[in-house]
Amino acid sequence: MKSTSDSPGGNPQRTLLAVAAIVIVALLGLNVYLWINKNRQATENEQLSGQLDETEKMRAQLEKDYVQALSDLEAMKGSNEELNGLIEQKEAELTRQKKQIEGLLRNKGDLTRARQQIAGLNTKIEQYLVEINQLRQQNEELKAENAQMGAQNQELSSNLESERQTNQNLSSSQRQLQGEKQELERTRETLARKVNAASVIKVDGIAVLGMDSKNKKTRRSKNTVSLNICFNTTVNEIAAPGNELFLIRVILPSGETMALDNLGSGVFVNNASGEQVRYTRSKETSYSNAIAKVCADWNPGQAFAEGQYKIEIYNKGYLAGSTSFSLN
Repeated sequence: MKSTSDSPGGNPQRTLLAVAAIVIVALLGLNVYLWINKNRQATENEQLSGQLDETEKMRAQLEKDYVQALSDLEAMKGSNEELNGLIEQKEAELTRQKKQIEGLLRNKGDLTRARQQIAGLNTKIEQYLVEINQLRQQNEELKAENAQMGAQNQELSSNLESERQTNQNLSSSQRQLQGEKQELERTRETLARKVNAASVIKVDGIAVLGMDSKNKKTRRSKNTVSLNICFNTTVNEIAAPGNELFLIRVILPSGETMALDNLGSGVFVNNASGEQVRYTRSKETSYSNAIAKVCADWNPGQAFAEGQYKIEIYNKGYLAGSTSFSLN
């Protein structure tokens, strides 16, 4: 026979105790879970609160650094348009990077990147300030150099103007001296021509004889083969003693000058008219300020035309005497 405590419906008190124990264990487990969860949430809330505080601090510091950087950059602007443009470019770059950092701060998981970006931004701000300050200093140095060069250019311009005025005065003086020199030369030439004209040795007693092939005198043109021309030099105390050159022109009845280059004919300048004149032949003789007879022959090797001929004798480019003769 079985015991009463072993039966299914037996000992309800023991069953109740077992259920109560299970409930208590479950409640203890729940309490432990709730306590752990509460602690975890408290930790997370504390961490989140810390993150929020750090984010706000970082955002405030970012805004402060950004505003200060803009203020420093604006203070560096001046009258140099190129430098102002560079400053505005740097300001735009800072604005773009600030917006990127603000985006990272809104995403709580990117605080580390945001912190790195802020550090990089501060480094860039320092670099920009150093770079622009160097450029501004260089611009100031360039302005000072330009001012110095401007002063030097002004001084050079003043010196050049002074030199130009001096050169102009010198040119004016040179022109005046040149004019005086030319006038002196003209006066000298005039005096030289006058002296030259005054020293011309006049000739007279000009005689012309026609000579035939037997070297006998003739007046017949068809028999004449040469001319014998003689003249007397006159006394001229102005003329210096020495060799004198006389140029003889034999002028045909047609008005042309008899001239053959191979027989010593040539061209001279008539000092009285300035024209170039052909001459028949020349005759050089020694002159000693005394009367002397001079003769010269002209044998052209060609027939003489009938008619009246003219003889002109020149000394120093001036007509010294003339005569005429006829051949029948």
